[in-house]
Amino acid sequence: MPEGLSIRDHIAIGALRAVNAASRRTGRGAGTVAGGRVALRVAPGLLGHLAAGRTIVLVTGTNGKTTTTACVAAALRTRGEVATNETGSNMPPGHAAALAVAQSARTAVLECDEVWLPRVLADTPPEAVVLLNLSRDQLDRTAEVRHVAELWRGALASFVGTCVANADDPLVVHAALDAPHVAWFAGGLAWRDDAVACPRCAGPIVFDDQGWHSACGFARPAADAVASNGGAVVDGVDVAMPMRLPGAFNKANSLGALLTAVRMGVDRVAAAAAIGAVDQVAGRFSRISVDGTDARLLLAKNPAGWRALLDLVGADESAVVVAVNARIADGKDPSWLYDVDFERLAGRTVVATGDRWRDLSTRLFYAGVDHESEASPRRAIVLAGASGGPVEVIANYTAFAELKVAT
Repeated sequence: MPEGLSIRDHIAIGALRAVNAASRRTGRGAGTVAGGRVALRVAPGLLGHLAAGRTIVLVTGTNGKTTTTACVAAALRTRGEVATNETGSNMPPGHAAALAVAQSARTAVLECDEVWLPRVLADTPPEAVVLLNLSRDQLDRTAEVRHVAELWRGALASFVGTCVANADDPLVVHAALDAPHVAWFAGGLAWRDDAVACPRCAGPIVFDDQGWHSACGFARPAADAVASNGGAVVDGVDVAMPMRLPGAFNKANSLGALLTAVRMGVDRVAAAAAIGAVDQVAGRFSRISVDGTDARLLLAKNPAGWRALLDLVGADESAVVVAVNARIADGKDPSWLYDVDFERLAGRTVVATGDRWRDLSTRLFYAGVDHESEASPRRAIVLAGASGGPVEVIANYTAFAELKVAT
């Protein structure tokens, strides 16, 4: 248990546990956020007090946070107990809840919302920060990506720990380059639409076989960790890391996780084995059954995420259910649908569903994708399954959360 907790802190922790237990019993939530909010009202300094004396890792970025957090946690568990916000509750209430639940864990790996990174960095403070990528996401309630990059840059300039950063994302490099201790991994950048102009001189970013660069000399740094056939090369040493998680984006996430673990002193072979054994994260890539129809459940929250998953499902001819909501957690503006290359679904069995199925159906019409529409996601899965083949369900945040409990 962390030392130095005050009476107020203990009262806050008691309230946190009671509220979260009530949330789970009443089915109002997963029991990870509501109690944290109450606890931080009772004891505003609770997060820092719970973090004191622990080894903390923060993982942030637009996409891949939850998966990378799980991979880093798996690697660090080879040395002992690890506290983590595995459900993706990535703001201070979720962080406080994760640390309060596992007070005996001397290590914590916390997924962190991009905009909250400077605050959490100051409150914890961590031994390592992992920066994955930056792209547009829920701009109706979140800052423009260049503003986020500047927030990171300011917060990291005096960060004394290790900054593990994606060398392939110019905005991430801009944010991390002035940090005192940086380790770079080749994390890839399939979505380049938010990295067309140099964040330092405003000139064009040129992507080529060597990476990327701009006229001012701002360029891709050499990576300390790169993918290899069946594994990774970290600091010049090849290590096998067969992956159970699908997709090139998960290989990139695992590479960042492995570099983080190695920089924290974990044996690279043990870390790689633990990361490679992760097969699903908070329901992502899991299989569900709806009225006898089997489907794989995939989460995509923004254009970059959709591009990655369209790459993943693009090699087969399985039926695809696309589920889109526009609630608070999703962002209420669905105009991002026109940034997604849905044209790639042409010729397949496609069913549009979710709260915004009409917007989605309109977008698919303009993409030239023949499809059916069904307001109920469960019925949409059964409809897609009538073709007799496998079903892929790509859903945004709240649609995914609802389907995750389907049986």
